[in-house]
Amino acid sequence: MPSFFEELKRRNVIRVGMLYLVGTWLLLQATDVLSSILPVPAWTGSLVFLLLAIGFVPVLVFAWVYELTPEGIKREQDVPREASVTAATARRLNLTIAVLLVLAIASVGLDRLLPRAERAEAPVASIPAESVKPADSRVSIAVLPFMDLSAEEDQRYFTDGISEELLNVLVRVDGLRVASRTSSFGFRGTTQSVPAIAKELGVGYVLEGSVRKDGYRIRITAQLIEAETDEHLWSANFDRDLKDIFSIQDEIANSIVDSLVDKLGVEKVAKMVNVVPATENLDAYQLYLQARDLFQRRDRLDKSIELYEQAIKMDPGFARAWEGLAAVEGIYTDWHGEDGTDHAAKAFAAANRAIQLDPGLSMPYAVMGLGDTFGWTESNLIEARKNFDNAINNDPKNSTAWLWRGMMWRKLGIFDEAEKDLAQCLEIDPAYLNCRQHLASIYLAQGDEERAIQEFEVTLRANFHSIDEDFIPLYVSRGERMVALLIASGRAEFNSHAPVDEYIKALENPDSDHADAIAHFERWAQATGLDYDLLDPSILVAFKQYEKLDPEHTSSGFMWSRNAFEYRQTPFFKNYVRDAGILEFWQKFGFPDQCQPVGKDDFRCN
Repeated sequence: MPSFFEELKRRNVIRVGMLYLVGTWLLLQATDVLSSILPVPAWTGSLVFLLLAIGFVPVLVFAWVYELTPEGIKREQDVPREASVTAATARRLNLTIAVLLVLAIASVGLDRLLPRAERAEAPVASIPAESVKPADSRVSIAVLPFMDLSAEEDQRYFTDGISEELLNVLVRVDGLRVASRTSSFGFRGTTQSVPAIAKELGVGYVLEGSVRKDGYRIRITAQLIEAETDEHLWSANFDRDLKDIFSIQDEIANSIVDSLVDKLGVEKVAKMVNVVPATENLDAYQLYLQARDLFQRRDRLDKSIELYEQAIKMDPGFARAWEGLAAVEGIYTDWHGEDGTDHAAKAFAAANRAIQLDPGLSMPYAVMGLGDTFGWTESNLIEARKNFDNAINNDPKNSTAWLWRGMMWRKLGIFDEAEKDLAQCLEIDPAYLNCRQHLASIYLAQGDEERAIQEFEVTLRANFHSIDEDFIPLYVSRGERMVALLIASGRAEFNSHAPVDEYIKALENPDSDHADAIAHFERWAQATGLDYDLLDPSILVAFKQYEKLDPEHTSSGFMWSRNAFEYRQTPFFKNYVRDAGILEFWQKFGFPDQCQPVGKDDFRCN
């Protein structure tokens, strides 16, 4: 009697199994391609796979029991051994398997060699090379903004929201470094290849995709690409109701983690990421995404507030909407000035409500810390530190919390802690220009002019202006008047620099009569909104009329400038330090290097 294995070979059961498996793989590839073209449900591929898997064992049983003969299909036991044609059938099966294997190999080769369609028509400038951090030893990924394929192309806020939500989910995965939103969204519309984008961002993998939204139906296509090989590690289509948006985010995130599980060095588990629905009200969620989009772009903040309030009205328990409202109310006055509304009180109220609903949130604590630092209600630097610590403990990757705490340290004159926090902000988000400019001001306060200028000028190339007061006198002293002008004005170009140049010459030559030039400049400065007093070289010594300074509005940047040494010796400075709660903080947590206690309730700063 032949062995069982020999009988399997004679009856072609093994060959039929191989043919079935190769054919199944090709059929699944074809299903994946067609499902991305035809309006079929997202679960079509899963259904085809399930049916083919169910059919595998019956096909093997059929091959064992039956034989294909010239007279048709017969039971194997009814075919005399001398009349069997299994050898001829085997040759045909071998040929068929070989052909299918060639097709399979060809499809894999084409997938690797053929370039993908470019993402958009118009290129955009990438972030400055100086701001990109090289890849580290951790697995790293960038989430590019998904494309809006909606019929009206008016759903950018929604597609950006989906991309950002995925980014925020992946950030929580241990061992996975995720490029910041600022950095990855800087490649919106670029025609650069995935390997080129990944190289600039310093990541090994890229997630890209598209969203087509039609009413309450959405179709999301997502694909994970390995940058080094430009190979798709995973891709999927999701054709669902909008109510499933959070489960889609959950599925995409877990699919990505599953694809990278070996590289992450963790055990493969059924699920590593859990996306909790932010709200059950889909209309409120869409309003939230619109409001957040405006906030992120610092565009029409009044409209952002209105949308957040509408979302909260629809779902008063929507903690993230309260969090967003607190953030936009917190920055509103800085961006738009006073408008008769107490935005500070509204920011604190929204932040408190968000924390009541979800104590694990980060940004509400950061907003309250910012208010405590800069005295929106009453300056309380001890409480500010506590709030910032809570914000960072709840979300160590909240770059804004690191920035705002760094600004607190700067106000306190504690430069080493400010430098650490601002450097951490840039570690998380290398393209966060506000962090970079504040860090530059810390270097300058510490006397490292070259390093300060190097960091500061990265931000100038992006025409970003936030911390200016320290750098204007620096550039004046270096004879770079036009740079000082550009910083002070916040503009990139002017019709004429002559009024400014003549004015500076008049200041530097007090014996000369440049009354006409000064008058001309003052008219021009008023028309352009330029604070021309900032260009006065006398600031290089210090302000001479200290009695005109308002201690309640003393700039924390100027206060610790090397140019303000004389100011720090005045009673006005000491009163401000006491009134702002700075001395109380020093007494509790320690004095900065440049200041020392004198007796019980006094101090001096050199």
